[in-house]
Order: sequence, then C-alpha cells, then structure tokens
Amino acid sequence: MKILMVSMFSAHFFNWSEQLKDSGHEIYWLDVYDSNTYVKKIGFINQIIGWRNKLNYPGRYYLKRKLSKVYNFINLFNQRKLADVFEETLLEIQPDVVHSFVMYSACVPILGVMKKYSHIKWIYSAWGNDLYYYQNIPSYLKGIKAVLPRIDYMFADCKRDFHITRKYSFKGEYLGTFPGGGGYDFSCYTKFLNPYSNRKVILIKGYQHKFGRCNNILEAISSLKKELSAYEIVVFGTHQSVFDFVSGSKELQNMENLKIIGQINHNEVLKLMGESFIYIGNSISDGMPNTLLEAIIMEVFPIQSNPGGATAEIIEHGKNGLLIEDPEDVEEIVKLILKSIDNLQLMQDGVSYNNQFIKPRFEREKVKCQVLKKYKLIEEELKTL
Repeated sequence: MKILMVSMFSAHFFNWSEQLKDSGHEIYWLDVYDSNTYVKKIGFINQIIGWRNKLNYPGRYYLKRKLSKVYNFINLFNQRKLADVFEETLLEIQPDVVHSFVMYSACVPILGVMKKYSHIKWIYSAWGNDLYYYQNIPSYLKGIKAVLPRIDYMFADCKRDFHITRKYSFKGEYLGTFPGGGGYDFSCYTKFLNPYSNRKVILIKGYQHKFGRCNNILEAISSLKKELSAYEIVVFGTHQSVFDFVSGSKELQNMENLKIIGQINHNEVLKLMGESFIYIGNSISDGMPNTLLEAIIMEVFPIQSNPGGATAEIIEHGKNGLLIEDPEDVEEIVKLILKSIDNLQLMQDGVSYNNQFIKPRFEREKVKCQVLKKYKLIEEELKTL
C-alpha cells in the first residue's frame, strides 16, 4: 500500500511512523511546516522537504531576524502554499491513502484537495489537545466540522476524542486507541528502574502555559513543607513562568528539598522517574499524556489531571493512581498528595496493578503488531473497492 503521511516535524510522528519500517508499505512524508531537515531515524520513508521557499535568497535569515515586515512581504511571493504542494505530491505519487497527524496543521489546510480527490482514503490521527480543547473555539470548531465528514479512518491517543468526533459527523471507521508515538521499548527503560521501597522523589511535570498548571501543584506543595520534608521534590521540564513563580514564593524558596530543573533529554526524564515514587502531572487540557504512560512504565504511582475523562481510561481513582478532577483546585491537590504519602500500601498496590494490567498494553512490539494490523485492514478494504 502506498501511504502519503502529512505531519509536522515531531518526535511522536517519527516514533509512530518507525513502526512501519519493513512493513512492505511504500511511505512518503510531507513535512507541513517544512523544517527542511532530513530525518535519519525514518530514512526508510521518502521525505518531502525543502519545498516551502521558491528561492533561498541571500540574507533571508537576517531579514527574518531583523526586518520581519520586509521578510513577511517577500514571503507573500516567495513561499509556496501547503495545499498546492500537497496536490502536486498527490498527483505525482498517486497514494492509496493519505494519513494526516493533527487536525489544524495537517487536515484543515488540505481539505479542499482531499474533497477534490474523494476516491483517495484519508486517515486522521488525533493527539493531545487536538479536539478536546479546540472544539471550544468557534473558528477551530468550524474546521473540525468541515474535515471530519471527509475522514475515512481514525486513530486517537484516547477514546474520549473518538466520542468527540462522533458529535461532529465522523462516520468513518475507528482504528483504535494507541499512544501517539506508538509503544515503548521496555528494554531501554529497565536500567533506570530502582526498587520502589528505595525511592524518595516526588516528581512534578513543570509545564505552566495555556494548558499546563504546574504552579497549582507547587502552591499545594508549599503548604505541605512539614509533611514532605523527608522527600526530594523535583520539578522537570520547567517553563520560565514556573521559575518566576518559585522566585516569588518565600515558602518555596525556603524548601531545601525542592529542586527545579529546566528542559532535559528523554533518558534523563526516565532516570528521574526510576528514582521517583510519586509522579504528578496537571493540565486543563490534554489527550493521554505521554509522561503519564512513561511514569506507569517506570513503575511510579501517578497523580494526574483528568481533562474530559481521558486519564480515567487507564487510571481508576484510588486503585492504580489518583485523579485530579479540577486542575485549578489547589486544595484538592493537597488532599491527593496527603492521601498518597499517608498510605504506602495504596501506592504499592497501585504500582503492582499497573505492572500487571496497564504497563504490558504499551509494549512497543505489541502496539506495533496491532497498528500494522490496522494498516493491513485498510489495505484489504481498498482491494474490495
């Protein structure tokens, strides 16, 4: 089967598409924002890059930095539109199926072309905030409603998003719920695992932005100085707004066991998780958080927000984790932290349950096998047309 994938430059996309290596499918990737970067990791894929600018004229980067208005004016004439390049690629490649990752970057811009060539099947992968958050913004909802009736097949990282699409006239075939980047190779993680009884770290995701609400966790932490004095509290992937919040809080500044670190690589995150007994992630909108799945794989007890019920698809409150139902409610977070540290048995039982029933679902080869069956299903259905 010939597949044209349409996606931004993204580690999740690379991990997902890597599942198709040696699958027998002929695969192409159109980089929607044209990073103009060849990705060795997916070298088996025909990569369509370097398409954006008609002329790579001298001084372009200087203009972009120093004279943005001039740069933007020149771009009106010098930059090609994604829809035009997509249509040219479609006609040249003649794919059996187009697979778009994320609604507004890779579906909406090419909708007109996909309507024009209605005989070509279209797969859509929903990730993160793609539907749950943006359905509440009228201009985005308009695009969602326009695209979904044309979609033939759909993947998602949580079932919640499939139910949302049904509201907005998706009548195609749901291919299943899978992690956005495919599964996880457990052999890469084992070396970082410490015995649970030896762990003393409470690990916090440091996102504070349109969706992330790390500062609410820190506000809860600041009121538990005495109760948490025996533990090391580590905030990772920290945004500047979190550093600023800590700098403005005497209580947090005086917590000697609080460590705030910025962006770190994936192996460093895994190492931290392997030393942690509690993981806390908090946001007002998300799909199935990849860091939550990684915490489960690293055998950490999770406390996680539950926007739209997505997290509840794998976490049963009080059994294998704790759910933050209101990410803005600091008192709720305080109670959940106390509930966990006051009940070691709850956490140990939760981790044991996750190890037995949840973690195995995300093993790389297992997920890959399931995903390849879905592509094979599409291929077989195409033969009947």
